[in-house]
Amino acid sequence: MENIIEIKKLNKSFTGFQLKDVDFNLKSGTIMGLIGENGAGKTTIIKSILGLINPDSGDISIFGQKLSNDLKEDIGVVLDDGFFSDYLDVSRLNKIMGSIYKNWDDEVYHYYLKRFNLPENKKIKDFSRGMKMKLGIALALSHHPKLLILDEPTSGLDPIVRDELLDIFLEFIQDENKAILVSSHITSDLEKVADYITFVKDGEILMSEEKDTLLYEYGICRCSLEDLAGIDREFVVKYKKGQYGVDVLVKDLSEFKVQYKNLVVDKPTLDEIMLLQIRGESR
Repeated sequence: MENIIEIKKLNKSFTGFQLKDVDFNLKSGTIMGLIGENGAGKTTIIKSILGLINPDSGDISIFGQKLSNDLKEDIGVVLDDGFFSDYLDVSRLNKIMGSIYKNWDDEVYHYYLKRFNLPENKKIKDFSRGMKMKLGIALALSHHPKLLILDEPTSGLDPIVRDELLDIFLEFIQDENKAILVSSHITSDLEKVADYITFVKDGEILMSEEKDTLLYEYGICRCSLEDLAGIDREFVVKYKKGQYGVDVLVKDLSEFKVQYKNLVVDKPTLDEIMLLQIRGESR
């Protein structure tokens, strides 16, 4: 698989915040989830990729090239803060997008409007959040992109709408020449569809791994402080003290279970891994 996005040593400073040596790759035929707290740097990374922010240093390539107007034809974008006037209606957007994208496809656009039950004569200001997000997805898909970049696409949506959008994402990457980069606070959605997970904390990448590696080769050991002291620190990623003991994020799960047969280890969720990565302590 080739890399759709390659980011190397990306740095950007603002007052009170800094992206620091951000490195990761997005492979074709895959979905990567960006997760982290609010203000961690996820949106800054996305806007740097899209050329909406100029990095201080580092390299970003998309399909092996620097971002250009021609390349933007192949990128579908849905940002959390939107980018169209609330006083436009759906049919007017069709005309606007048709004048922007060479590959704009009226037939595809109307297919998604019908699939999402979006009225053409209604102004965006009268849409619910779920309807606005569906419209954003329809617009992003209707110029035949090869890369989707999505910022919090399922935030604030009910489970039925979220499932509908996740199905769309999975359909999109059936073409292995395509890929999706999606930031989300809803890690359960990413557990369903993502192939890779990248953790961002305070402008730095804590880890970027295959989702299955995180879910099956890491574990949460729930033990006492005395037990923690006896665990080889090579296994310990982070730990967090609680009222009744310690939660320890451990790696190399199979080997850990062999060496520590008497300790209880649970399969982690992405939420638990993120919580321990962000709030846990290092040994």
